[in-house]
Order: sequence, then C-alpha cells, then structure tokens
Amino acid sequence: MSQADIISGGAVSACGMEIIMRKVVKFGGSSLASAEQFEKVGEIIRADKSRRYVVPSAPGKRNSKDTKVTDMLYACYALAEEGKNFDDALAKIKARYDEIISGLSLDLNLDAEFETIKKNFKAKAGADYAASRGEYLNGIVMANYLGYEFVDAAEVIVFDDEGNFKAKKTDEILSERLANIERAVVPGFYGAKADGTVKTFSRGGSDVTGSIVAKAVHADIYENWTDVSGFLAADPRIIDNPVPITTITYKELRELSYMGASVLHEDAIFPVRKEGIPINIKNTNKPNDEGTYIVESTCRQPEYTITGIAGKKGFVAVNIEKDMMNSEIGFGRKVLEAFEEHGISFEHVPSGIDTMTVFVHQEEFVGKEQEVLSAIHRLAQPDSIDLEAELALIAVVGRGMKSNKGVAAKVFDALAKENINIKMIDQGSSEINIIIGVKNADFETAIKAIYGIFVTK
Repeated sequence: MSQADIISGGAVSACGMEIIMRKVVKFGGSSLASAEQFEKVGEIIRADKSRRYVVPSAPGKRNSKDTKVTDMLYACYALAEEGKNFDDALAKIKARYDEIISGLSLDLNLDAEFETIKKNFKAKAGADYAASRGEYLNGIVMANYLGYEFVDAAEVIVFDDEGNFKAKKTDEILSERLANIERAVVPGFYGAKADGTVKTFSRGGSDVTGSIVAKAVHADIYENWTDVSGFLAADPRIIDNPVPITTITYKELRELSYMGASVLHEDAIFPVRKEGIPINIKNTNKPNDEGTYIVESTCRQPEYTITGIAGKKGFVAVNIEKDMMNSEIGFGRKVLEAFEEHGISFEHVPSGIDTMTVFVHQEEFVGKEQEVLSAIHRLAQPDSIDLEAELALIAVVGRGMKSNKGVAAKVFDALAKENINIKMIDQGSSEINIIIGVKNADFETAIKAIYGIFVTK
C-alpha cells in the first residue's frame, strides 16, 4: 500500500471492495486551544472516515501570553492543597471550556463536572487527578462535537499501586472495551490505579495514550497532530529553514529524540513499534502537508546521507587513566559503580587501551563531583582523573550512513575547517549514528558545519 493510500484512508481489495482502515488520531493542546481550532480538527477527522479513534489533549495556549489549561489546573489545585479559596481559579478554567462549547454551538453543560472537580479538590484528590481533568473535560467536549462515544481513560488505562504503567493489562482491557465501539474518544495523559486513584504519564503523555490506543485497536496508522509538519533535519533555531524529514525509522528517531529533537513523547514509540504500526506526525494548521512518517523499516532511500542532526549542551568528561587498564577484568564496571552509587547516569563511555572517559550531565555531576572522584579512586584505583566541563554532544543520525563511505571523515573535515576541536567521537555498531563531543561554545557552529557538508538545499 502506498503512502497515498494511507493518507486517503482507504484501499481497494482484489475483489473490488473498499477496505476501511483504522486510524487513531491524537491532537495536541495547541490544536484544541479554542473553538476555531476545534473546528479545524473536526474538518480533519470528518475528511477521512478511517479516523475512528480520537485522543485529545487539554486545551493549550491560544496565544503566546496565554496559559495552558493543565498549568491552570496545577495552580488551582495548589491553592486547594494550601487550604486557600480556589473558586476564582476554577471559574477561569470553566470559562475556557464554556468559550469552546459556545463557539461550537454545542448543547453541553459542564456544571456537574466542575462541581465534582471542586469537591475532589477540597478532598485533596491529588495533583495527578487535578492535571488529568484537562484531558477528561476536553474528551467530553470532543465526543459531543463529533458524535463519538466517550471512553474515560481512568477505566481502561491501568497503573499498579506504585504508579507503574501496566501495558499488558491495559491492552487487554482497552482492546475488549473498544472491540465493539466503531468510533470513540479516549482522553490522553492519564489512567488509574486499581482503587480508582488517577495517575498521569509525564508531561506530553497524551502521545503515549494515542500509541496505546493504536495498539489496542490494531490500527493501520497512528496520526499524531500537532502544530508542526513533522520532524526537521536540524533545529530551526540554529539552521535557517532546515529540510523536512519525510520518513524516519524508529531507531533513527530514538537516537535524535535522545539528543533533544522532540516532537512527540519518546515513550510513545514503544507500543506501536511492537505492532509495526507507523506514526504520521501531521500539522493541524497545514493538514495537506505530508508530515513525517515514523516506520519500523523502509526501503525508501533517504534524500541525503544523514536523516538529522540533534544535540545537547552541558556535559562533563571524566577522563580516567590507568596503565594496563585493558587487561584488568571488571575495571569499567568499578568505574561506573562509582557513578551509580551517587545516582548519576552516564551518556557515553569511549575508551582506549589505558584510558576511559565517562560523559555525564554537568548539572547532575557538579554537586557530587568530589564524592564521585573519591569513589572512583576507592573502587578502581586509577593512576589519574581529569575533568573537562562545558561540553556538548551532537548526534549525526541516518540510515543512509551505512551505504556511504567516509561519513566520519567528512565530519572531521567540516569541523576542522571551522577550527573546532573534537573532544570525542563515537560510532554505534548499528552504523546509523555518530556522536561527537565539542565545546559548548562551538555547538551551534559545529551543527551548521555538519549540516552544510551533508545537506544541500
């Protein structure tokens, strides 16, 4: 099936019958911030009858000075926790929904829902409950607007008593619940424990809910609608008009997301990846843009050698030296144990015969540096340790790198021409990424140099 078939929402079988696909569509907060945005979403959904399951976020900002409803709910609940009057704060939240309802000319009244919220806020139902009401209420509005059935996520998304998401149990309950529902709205971001206590995913968790629903209904595609037309090959704050990425694999996305390229919640990848369901990142304000397809694998050749570049500043390199290190069994484990003892995760660990470097987040490390150094000496007995701070890591990612020779050499050459000193280079065994370490001060220049050598406009 071609991408054109996927976009149109239907295909024709060998006997001439139209096959109606199943699409799960998730809409972000900016897509549902106002009645006008709701109308755009309604047009998108009605334009394709395969868009059968909808996962809405809470209303986002209507303009740059506005406040997201989720943040309004957190602030309102904070007043309730402190025993202060929160009537005005809750009334402002209700006004946001009333404005949307009125703008859509819906015969819907949320008074009873807000009375329940008020009662539960007074009873200290918890910050997760408070935050979840944004999606819950928007789900009710969306279901009424579309004429779809409303399914409360608290009834189908399961967490255990410790607050851990129960994927298998959720899939069983959700699959059974949606099996006989042709079209449904399932609000994103939250679920519940066995006792009914509401639990949320981390911020941006509506992406995860959409992925879970897609897996449960065996969707043909999961469309994630937001305010951008998919992924770009580099940060537009650094590169002017970077080229869009039309197709990216899960592995490539994982590498780029890890290094800061964020359009969707990275945990949203896992449920659909297991089922081989593609994700299509789309723009609510530009629905005709193709967006980015995220797929398990593809024979489509990328337009450029690299798929994308992403990076982060703020790392420290802990350089450890010891003669005959390579012949000492367990040396690496002992070094990393020193970081584990102090709750510090590492990013990369390039090593040589007598040297080992551990890259860690400077913010996490700086307050514990002497304790960690002492632990390394105690556990691994190195000859010397040296620290270098204010470093950045850049990931150059692309499935096209496998079939192109001299990629690392081109990176070296591009950075050398800009007089940038490379502090570290590390290529994964998958051959789809190269990680480069440079000084924070050289970060933007390095990305521009690498982009310029691989991507021609």
